[in-house]
Amino acid sequence: MIQRQKGCHDIYGREAKVWKYIDQVIDALMEKYNYTYMRTPIFEATELFHRGVGETTDIVTKESYDFEDKGGRKITLRPEGTAGIVRAYIENKMYGDPNQPVKVYYNGTMYRYERPQSGRDRELTQFGMEILGSDDPFSDAEIISAAVNLYKMLGLKEIKVNLNSLGDNASREAYRKALVEYFKPHIKDFCEDCQERLEKNPLRILDCKVDQENEILKNAPKTLDYLNEESRDRFEKVQEFLDIMQIDYSINPNIVRGLDYYNHTVFEIEAKVEGFGSNNVLGGGGRYNGLVNQLDGPETPCVGFATGIGRLAMAIELEQVKLPIVEDIDLFLLYVNDDEKKYAAYLAQELRLAGFIVDTEYTGRGLKAQFKQADRLNAKFTCVLNSEDLNNNEVHIKNNQTKEEDIISLDVLIYYLDEKINAGMAEDFMEGECECGHHHGEEHECCGHGHCHHEEE
Repeated sequence: MIQRQKGCHDIYGREAKVWKYIDQVIDALMEKYNYTYMRTPIFEATELFHRGVGETTDIVTKESYDFEDKGGRKITLRPEGTAGIVRAYIENKMYGDPNQPVKVYYNGTMYRYERPQSGRDRELTQFGMEILGSDDPFSDAEIISAAVNLYKMLGLKEIKVNLNSLGDNASREAYRKALVEYFKPHIKDFCEDCQERLEKNPLRILDCKVDQENEILKNAPKTLDYLNEESRDRFEKVQEFLDIMQIDYSINPNIVRGLDYYNHTVFEIEAKVEGFGSNNVLGGGGRYNGLVNQLDGPETPCVGFATGIGRLAMAIELEQVKLPIVEDIDLFLLYVNDDEKKYAAYLAQELRLAGFIVDTEYTGRGLKAQFKQADRLNAKFTCVLNSEDLNNNEVHIKNNQTKEEDIISLDVLIYYLDEKINAGMAEDFMEGECECGHHHGEEHECCGHGHCHHEEE
């Protein structure tokens, strides 16, 4: 039997519904923030990631899927989304669009050859958003606010933003020199990777997972101590906008992120998720003002964020968040003979086009087994297509919740279902509760994502 590859997963059943719901919330949120969807190729020229992501990053040195195609071209399966977005921005001359800045988002598959573990796979799906063409600290705050709102809309709690600044190029270079000077006498106490990083990119030492408990690492110089006045002022403005937006955050000078292209604002967002252990980080991002120019485009300030969908779905399930996922159908059509079967095909088509979720029998099961299948599908209503009834232009229909049965004319079936199903939905809504515990209709309105906004807020 051929099996799936290590570090890959088949997404189906309820898990697939959770993933699709997350996609729907992302699309709705991005529409509100006026970001447009952008799709880039799954594979790109290897040079894009080596120049863009950085030669010293783990993604490039250890994790990238590199190969030569039949034409001898060096190709890499994309390990992250930003470099491809920037390549497309340059190649399509989006910097010349009068509508600036360019605000885009992506949601696609990435590939990293790493040791598979919980929440970390070799094939992963990542959502990200980018603002290209704005250096305003307001842009940094907007990206962070959108990310926080996404997690809240999905029902996660105790969202925490860890915020830091790497400063401009001058500040970063001053900090780099300080790190080299600090680590050099002790570098033999670190792993081999960190020893190689000392001269190439000492900031990567701070991100090391092997030596994270090393006391020397814990006492390393902090980025904020090396910010020049301009960088410090800019960082304060980012915080000011976050305060205005009422986004809670903590300054964490240990946040440096793992990619070479970051400068100024960097951040990570975590949630309190039982079962995640010590690493509750769901996503992160920051500013990358030099990347467009580095990839042969014009000087363009940019800021972005990314989060893994798989890890996000895991957090939702671990927290047992109640999502408004459709796990039932409106109607199941039952039949016995071929004439009834043909009418089932016709009626299912008509009802589906009218907007109802309809299923019927496809395997030749008897009537009793068909009723069991309807129960397995959580059908709200069942309809037996009896030949005698059909000749009278009628059908038997049963409400599977109340067990009430009616004989109705086929001419009014659509109106009957519409009235019954919509009435039931309204009743469920009024009797239900939002995440906050308040009943629907009690001086607040539901935002449509399982949460509510109180009028006094």
